[in-house]
Amino acid sequence: MRRFHEAKDKKAGEVVVWGSGSPLREFLHVDDLADACVFLMDRYSGFEHVNVGSGVEVTIKELAELVKEVVGFEGKLVWDCSKPDETPRKLMDSSKVASLGGHRRFLLKRGFVRLMNGIWRTLCRRRSKRMLYASAF
Repeated sequence: MRRFHEAKDKKAGEVVVWGSGSPLREFLHVDDLADACVFLMDRYSGFEHVNVGSGVEVTIKELAELVKEVVGFEGKLVWDCSKPDETPRKLMDSSKVASLGGHRRFLLKRGFVRLMNGIWRTLCRRRSKRMLYASAF
């Protein structure tokens, strides 16, 4: 995210991303995890562990395209295949929590937009504090 934001600010023509973009990853919004914890405390009393995940896989390429879109970077993505892809797939088996009626609220894009808006608000607050300090002298 940082590299995309910096590339946008510098009006760079490209962002280099490691690997081929083919590995699959699963993402879960922190609010969905918190909801799942409360849900399980209310409805589950078993002794076995319960995985909590989104159940949705996206490729690193899809993720990079999403970051590019949300950040507003207009350059191109360059895939550096000389760098490792790492583990080809990371997905939890969340069938137990799903069978109990658990669900997620945040799709990846919605969660990512929310994250970026929070980061942006924090950066704006920091910048205005600096502006206040600068204007005090």
